[in-house]
Amino acid sequence: MDYCKNIIAKFISSMQKRPGLLAVLAFLSGVASFALVDRKESFSQFIALFLLISWLWLIIDNWLRDKVEEKFGVAVSPNVMRFALQMVQQESLFFALPFFLAVTQWDHTQAIFTSLIALCAVISVIDPFYYKKLARNRTLFSVFHNFALFVVLLVTLPILLNLTTSQSLAAALVTAVVVTLPSLNNLMPNARWWRFPILVLILCALSTAVWQLRSYVPPAALRLTDITLAHEVDLQHKKPVGSIKQLDSYTLHHQGLYSWTAVKAPRGLNEKIFHVWLHNKKEVDRITLNINGGRELGYRAWTHKVNFPKDSVGKWQVKVVTESGQLIGLTKFTVTP
Repeated sequence: MDYCKNIIAKFISSMQKRPGLLAVLAFLSGVASFALVDRKESFSQFIALFLLISWLWLIIDNWLRDKVEEKFGVAVSPNVMRFALQMVQQESLFFALPFFLAVTQWDHTQAIFTSLIALCAVISVIDPFYYKKLARNRTLFSVFHNFALFVVLLVTLPILLNLTTSQSLAAALVTAVVVTLPSLNNLMPNARWWRFPILVLILCALSTAVWQLRSYVPPAALRLTDITLAHEVDLQHKKPVGSIKQLDSYTLHHQGLYSWTAVKAPRGLNEKIFHVWLHNKKEVDRITLNINGGRELGYRAWTHKVNFPKDSVGKWQVKVVTESGQLIGLTKFTVTP
């Protein structure tokens, strides 16, 4: 028992001296999982399950420490718990980061969400700021804790349960609040009783705000590998014929346009997406598509639009969005007189 205790103590000591090492390992595991998730490899599922179990361990920490001390006579220092808490948050943020970096449209408002994940990941590594600034502000630290869990759930739920993007977003918001609540006792030891209901209200309000601003959240499980506008589609090879960025109004009305897309998604995932056509930033049409995940080149599908407004001159966009309004990707074209 003393030998195991020494090994654990040495591991914690080495990780505390090299906080960046754990961040690098977490980021690499995220990259590996992102590369393997399309094939539903067991590694990506194992990492996802490990992260969720580590969050569950945080909830039962007090009970677990009491049981270990009762059975083996080993008292676990609260400092170990504090470091474990930081380690799980760090692992979660750096694991999820590659997924969001790969799908974010940087000229869209969802870049704000991904930048926030990157900022929180960096904060989790900088010990002086993490412990002296963040950890001492109990409300802010609880929100940080909740956000780290929410982010990792957005990635792991589609991998483990094949939930759609909309289902994953709703489940992650509810689960993050429910799982964070039992952790508040560890996050806020000896806090006054009125802090808990206030924190619950804050977390619920933030979850509601995220749902209202869900278009800011990139769909971590979906990635647009190609989007092309064309007058024709090769049905045999399922490829567009040519690519159009500009055309005149006469050609648009007489030939219409195909919007051809290839979307990568985890194997076994069935998702409903939409091609949203916008003219001078105003939505004029929304066409439904159903995709199936697991195809190496992405699920290839297209819609054909022939009904255009009489006055079609101007700037157009075709957005690919989920049921919950999260942007997967877009393309632009211009119609001339």
